[in-house]
Amino acid sequence: MKHFFLLIASIIMASSYNVNAQERIIEDFNFDWSFKLGDDQQFATKDFDDSSWRELHLPHDWSIEGEFSKDNPSTPGGGALPGGIGWYRKHFKSPKLDGRHIAIEFDGIFMNSTVFVNGHKVGFRPYGYSSMSYDITPYLNPQGEENIIAVRCDNSEQPNSRWYAGCGIYRNVRLVNTANVFVDYTGTYITTPEISKERGSIKAQVSISNLRNDASKVTLENKILDAKGRCVAKNSVTKAINAGASADMEMTIEVDNPILWDVDNPYLYNVVSYVMVDGKVVDDYITPFGFRYFEFKADTGFWLNGRNLKLKGVCMHHDLGALGTAVHRRGLERQLDILQSFGVNAIRTSHNPPTPELLDMCDERGILVMDEAFDMWRRAKTRYDYARYFDEWHQKDLIDFIKRDRNHPSIVMWSVGNEILEQWNSNDDVKLDDLPAEQRNLLINFISENATGNKDDVEKNTNVLLTRHMVATLKKYDNTRPVTAGCNETRPTNNLIRSGALDIIGFNYHVQDYDSVKEWYPNMPFIGSETASSLNSRGFYIHPSTKINVVPERWDAPHQTDHHQCSAYDNSRAPWATLHEEAWVAVRDRDFCAGTFIWTGFDYLGEPTPYSWPSRSSYFGIVDLCGFPKDCYYMYRSEWTNNPTLHLFPHWNWNVGDKIDMWVYYNTADEVELFLNGKSLGKRTKTSDRLHAIWENVEFEAGEITAIGYKNGKEILRHSRKTAGKAEKIVLTADRKVLKADGYDLAYVTVECTDAKGNLVPTAMNQLYFEVDGVGELVGVDNGNAAGGESLKGNKMKLFNGKAIAIVRTKRNESGKITLKVTSDDMESATVKLSSR
Repeated sequence: MKHFFLLIASIIMASSYNVNAQERIIEDFNFDWSFKLGDDQQFATKDFDDSSWRELHLPHDWSIEGEFSKDNPSTPGGGALPGGIGWYRKHFKSPKLDGRHIAIEFDGIFMNSTVFVNGHKVGFRPYGYSSMSYDITPYLNPQGEENIIAVRCDNSEQPNSRWYAGCGIYRNVRLVNTANVFVDYTGTYITTPEISKERGSIKAQVSISNLRNDASKVTLENKILDAKGRCVAKNSVTKAINAGASADMEMTIEVDNPILWDVDNPYLYNVVSYVMVDGKVVDDYITPFGFRYFEFKADTGFWLNGRNLKLKGVCMHHDLGALGTAVHRRGLERQLDILQSFGVNAIRTSHNPPTPELLDMCDERGILVMDEAFDMWRRAKTRYDYARYFDEWHQKDLIDFIKRDRNHPSIVMWSVGNEILEQWNSNDDVKLDDLPAEQRNLLINFISENATGNKDDVEKNTNVLLTRHMVATLKKYDNTRPVTAGCNETRPTNNLIRSGALDIIGFNYHVQDYDSVKEWYPNMPFIGSETASSLNSRGFYIHPSTKINVVPERWDAPHQTDHHQCSAYDNSRAPWATLHEEAWVAVRDRDFCAGTFIWTGFDYLGEPTPYSWPSRSSYFGIVDLCGFPKDCYYMYRSEWTNNPTLHLFPHWNWNVGDKIDMWVYYNTADEVELFLNGKSLGKRTKTSDRLHAIWENVEFEAGEITAIGYKNGKEILRHSRKTAGKAEKIVLTADRKVLKADGYDLAYVTVECTDAKGNLVPTAMNQLYFEVDGVGELVGVDNGNAAGGESLKGNKMKLFNGKAIAIVRTKRNESGKITLKVTSDDMESATVKLSSR
């Protein structure tokens, strides 16, 4: 949404200049597209008749609309959903072209995308996570005439991902109309080399193109605006730019008494870059930024603005559950709301460049980011993954990634890769002498001058050399942040580490090696780049809770059970992993560890460890695929926040004779007492290593079980669970009832059920049916069951352990009422009314 702010702001702030009536015009290009699955080269031509195609608006993921199947070549690891080839077409009329430059910007297309304008191929990009801009000016028809843009997406060769990646134009699209002297796409680089309480120094580098037929004398003025839009500093520079050339224009600007960007006060400034020719403003470009300084120290971890801060982070894949990978701003907002509610202050973009909106929101919310580029380099992890494009495309993809993201104050480190197989040597490794001359010279030329390591490694080990090349490429375009990688080979034999190119040592798992860091890598900062991998299903419990379930027995041997669920107690984990409590304690108690990135914040589609089919989404999340917290959410909330927390679990719907372990996650209290139908079962406390209070083998007795937390002997918190009867009535709760009629806004409606006495039924699995009337549409349903087979885009869904979710989207420019009705064959129906304005 930043782009829409930029357009409005540019109109307002340029009013003091002699302004061209048309400067930079940014058009939302998401609406009025046509779509078809299938492939025919005629689809690219201007005269092809697409009137029978499906009409839709972007962002769009066609894969999520398919049916789950074990026969889909994506496999359960890739979400068990279909791929294929799809085409998008859009008709639009040419704007005024004389003296103008027209570009189309795609934030992401998955994958192997080819873009055509009026039948002319304008670009191809294999990496589905790269953002791109194409100059389409030469291919447009004269002003007022119709044009056709066609986009082919090829995701037919699968598997190509270890998780669900989606298909199609799944991120936002813009048409950008500028004068022919303009700021280039991602053409600003704002750094703050000196910061004190009295003064902040800004270095602004702006890349400007001159597409006129002759050289132009260009003046660049940069204004610094505070959060209220007031100009607090400015500077200008003039430079002649040759016809058809691009030039960097640089300047330093100083701001008095800068307000620092911080996790508690994410204060943002804007650099407004005005491009002037012959005294007229011909372009303006806005770059948000923040003043902050930070450091990773070997002994004490992460420091932000002079304050020691532990990174309490999560890894996040890019899907939005039932919405698939199609970017919805409200979906991202809701995810971040939930993550911050249990204390998250950092996100790792696993394992690819994220959608730009996520970084905008992290800037606005004070969330720190590890921005990650790749999941693989040359050596493939799945048959058709990015490794086959790496040699040709990795440098462009890496540079474009850095240039796009480097102005975000939230980003405090880059990651060049996750569990890259080049950590180890292999008989299949390419030898330096075997590389084509161009590739060999490319690697050698990009070795960092400051890189350390044995000279023989450079001459003989292409994996060491490749690591140095990757980091040096990155640092050429941003040298203000440290570089790390998620390493699951922790020993000094790791090629990425022994390259000497990484600034921070990142361990994926291997808590048993944490204390070896000081010996193996003295004077190097350290972070838990990926931790935990505990396995949980919301509302499902395996007894006894004190027995640790390591599943599967081996990472490459899927586990099998009748239920295909994992225990919601913190007592199930993958064989390479640690439980949530153990993983946090390992980071909490080591000052030298800068922080943690839990695997994962939310469940995600694909990678259903420890199972395979019919499971098709993950069990790793602290929060399930719907956004419903699992019990471990409350462990983190009790440890990572000061928000009063007391959470008793599991539910109290069992059979006579069952013996149940009762856990409580809590903070602020000194001790907790458990009562069953008014009778005390004793007081318990947590310990420094066991982060829950526990009552083992409580014999089930229908009624009410209650935990009471005491501080200095006085009750401060309580949580009760009641035995519920048969599900009788559906209950609906919308997160928001007043929505924007923009075609994007969403309402998330939680579906639960109660018994005849109004008690929530935590074990209900009833079938539900959904219907939306009015100026909205049903765009997703889910229940958080990783082994569920129902479509997430249908109109029916079962409750899973008492809950389900329905997602309603507004229609563009249609105000009025929206009604969601949910029915069941064996429960009283319910409706919720929403308003779209």
